[in-house]
Amino acid sequence: IALLLILALSLFGSLLKSARLRNAVIWVLIFGGFIFGAGGWDEISRSYFQPQATFTEARVEVPKGRDNHFRLTVQINGVDVDFLVDTGASQVVLNQADAARVGLNPDTLAYIGIAQTANGDVATAPVRLDRVVLGDISDTRVRASVNSGQMESSLLGMSYLSRFESIEIRRDMLILSR
Repeated sequence: IALLLILALSLFGSLLKSARLRNAVIWVLIFGGFIFGAGGWDEISRSYFQPQATFTEARVEVPKGRDNHFRLTVQINGVDVDFLVDTGASQVVLNQADAARVGLNPDTLAYIGIAQTANGDVATAPVRLDRVVLGDISDTRVRASVNSGQMESSLLGMSYLSRFESIEIRRDMLILSR
């Protein structure tokens, strides 16, 4: 869509009679393209070019993303949260920002646990997620933890994944079945 808009505006600019006005339109398009590319490309590529999961009644199929990871958007307490699927994580792990978005206050949690990560040990706070919804599948009281350190993405770990009857990887597809 953006490419078509740029082409249409370029065509419009070429139809302009005044060279000064035409040059101004071209420069606006160039600068607009840089601004758009710097600020909006990640969101657009994630929304339009990232493979999306498909849902049936008791099955979720998740295609591998461009980064070779499986990612899912799961609704936690009514809020969409983007997760990296991590079968090596024993629990669902929320980063600070996602924890706050789903109604947990990271500043008041008791960080009594320790997680061993690639970046070393980090304090964690155990929590329960009241409602977790993935497609048509709904669960309550899912064990999770909030990480006190820096995390780019929240992790969808085994405290949730083990609720599925099977977890299967077929080539570039993760299949979760109930």
